[in-house]
Amino acid sequence: MDDKVLLGHGSGGTMMKRIIEEVFFDAYAGDELRRGDDAAVLPAPEPGERLAFSTDSFVVSPHFFPGGDIGRLAICGTVNDIATSGARPLYLSCGFILEEGYPMDDLRRICASMAEAAREAGVALVTGDTKVVNRGHGDGVFINTSGVGAIPAGVDLGGAKCRPGDAVLVSGTLGDHGITIMSCRESLSFTAQVQSDAAPLNGLIADVLKAAPEVRCFRDPTRGGLASTLNELAEQSLTSIEVEEESIPVRDSVRGACDMLGYDPLQVANEGKMVCVVAADQAQVALEAMRANRYGADAAIIGSVCEASPERGPAVFVRNAFGGRRVLDMLVGEQLPRIC
Repeated sequence: MDDKVLLGHGSGGTMMKRIIEEVFFDAYAGDELRRGDDAAVLPAPEPGERLAFSTDSFVVSPHFFPGGDIGRLAICGTVNDIATSGARPLYLSCGFILEEGYPMDDLRRICASMAEAAREAGVALVTGDTKVVNRGHGDGVFINTSGVGAIPAGVDLGGAKCRPGDAVLVSGTLGDHGITIMSCRESLSFTAQVQSDAAPLNGLIADVLKAAPEVRCFRDPTRGGLASTLNELAEQSLTSIEVEEESIPVRDSVRGACDMLGYDPLQVANEGKMVCVVAADQAQVALEAMRANRYGADAAIIGSVCEASPERGPAVFVRNAFGGRRVLDMLVGEQLPRIC
């Protein structure tokens, strides 16, 4: 274990996995936390009811970017984490850490964006907290949001439920958010404008569950992108996953930016996309349900779950148009600092 916290420990890749397992898990993890899903599934006060609970913190820089801002990101990120469990998001808390001297007009703009995103997602902000730190001891504004949702009877999702033969879908183009943040931070300009995909996806998830009850799990590919997400699912279910490179939707502008910057678009962060694993015989109806939603127009079936080899164990592979096959590893180290 490293003796100091590094940026890579927040990357969504192997360094983040290490600090979670060797620090947080060792200190206080119970069965719910060790499950490794985006939202904890908890018993409700009344028999037979279940709750989903999740929390996230947002430190993105810059605070405003094409397609969204830190406020919209905070609402959408927690709504999506709750919704991955199949829950209907209900209530959110919001904690602000503000730096002395932060412009009040910018704070009002962020709060208005949060209110708009909450209305779109159908959730209520019901409690919160505010702290102010000395000038020079923060970065303007950090936001924490936590949320609670209700899981309907009969819905039981999780990464460990993926089975060989299942289909893997994504709800749209990958890498939009990460490349947008990088272009804003570094003042890069591209021929075609890119913008963040930040969006609440609870409606899309509900549509897919209604059309395809045999969904195994949902997962939003944020830090570490699709690569880290698929590796997490493979490890949870002790399977391997193989995806077709030509089937994975990536905008030309994002692919071009990644080529220029030396990034793999499959490791770049997203904030408004969803990975779905579903029984193969329901893959097409799940795809149609995604495409019928405003946030799933570019959805695609990208691959399948298969047996893990005894020699290698759980792994993720990418097959290209020429039949070549390569291992798709989790992100190692830091690629895009502070994308959420």
